[in-house]
Amino acid sequence: MQGLSNWNAVRYDSQQPSAHVESYFLKAHDPKTPRALWLRASIIAPCVRPAHAIAEAWAIVCEQDGSLTVVKESLPVADTRFSKEELLVSIGSFFHLDAKTCHGAIQRTDHQIRWDLHHASTAKAWVHSPLPAAIEHAVSASHFASPFPDLRIDGSLSVDGRTIDVSGWQGMQGHHWGRAHPPFMAWGHCNQWEQQVDTVVEAVSIRERLGPILGPLWTLVSVRHAGTEHSFCLPHHGTRTRGELHNRRWFIGAKHGNLRIEADFSAQTDDFAGMYYPNPDGSMTYRLHTMTGFGRVHLDLPGQRPVDLTTRGACFEIGTSKADHGVRMYV
Repeated sequence: MQGLSNWNAVRYDSQQPSAHVESYFLKAHDPKTPRALWLRASIIAPCVRPAHAIAEAWAIVCEQDGSLTVVKESLPVADTRFSKEELLVSIGSFFHLDAKTCHGAIQRTDHQIRWDLHHASTAKAWVHSPLPAAIEHAVSASHFASPFPDLRIDGSLSVDGRTIDVSGWQGMQGHHWGRAHPPFMAWGHCNQWEQQVDTVVEAVSIRERLGPILGPLWTLVSVRHAGTEHSFCLPHHGTRTRGELHNRRWFIGAKHGNLRIEADFSAQTDDFAGMYYPNPDGSMTYRLHTMTGFGRVHLDLPGQRPVDLTTRGACFEIGTSKADHGVRMYV
């Protein structure tokens, strides 16, 4: 059994196959412009033949003018490597991610994205799950971990042959897994603010499927401000948090004693990239992703003055099982 502290160990097991989805991702924001990069490696193991899982490599670049370049490639999981011991993901020449580097190249039709990055962090992992202690036993259908929630990223990026310098970009690395993609959810992260402060915010709101119906919306949130962490990520914290999820907007709140956290993330329809996330049972989840959302955060911290933060670099995504979401689908 994998240790609970090893949040980057792969959870898919080809020797004990079952319906499963899993993803590793790295996101990076240019601190000087609205340019951003999102890289993802995923596994989908179908219900009918779970041992015949497919791995996918994804890349999205958002340019300064808001235009998006999106590419994806896939291979059988049998031809890839996902480590059970450490952060080590390799999908052919398309995608490589380890604890210090990420590089790859993906081409789709007439677009190509290449990258060669180095990343470093000293922040401890964050885990957002309704039942963290039961993660290894798959009691809950979905789990959200950020093994590296605050990264400095350096290197180079190329979009259709045009080179972009990546120096001092801010980002994070995440790891999500479960039995299927949540039919209704939002996940978000931000560590880049107009106020130039050392603050990281991450949250998830989700409705799990309970048989033929959806359960209630639960919300978990973590904040690190000026080196101190404030987290609402345990089961009993659900009574202190709230979330409201609309088509293009997401409200988050958490309160305990004198500690209060409020966040508001939103984006225009054209800021989202729609992606198809097939489920092991053949159903489809539509994931609507933006890296340039507007974010507003208010913090009331014990013994400190209230903090108000704003950003145009909020990374958040909305998951829905409804096809009439109105966002352009890319891959």
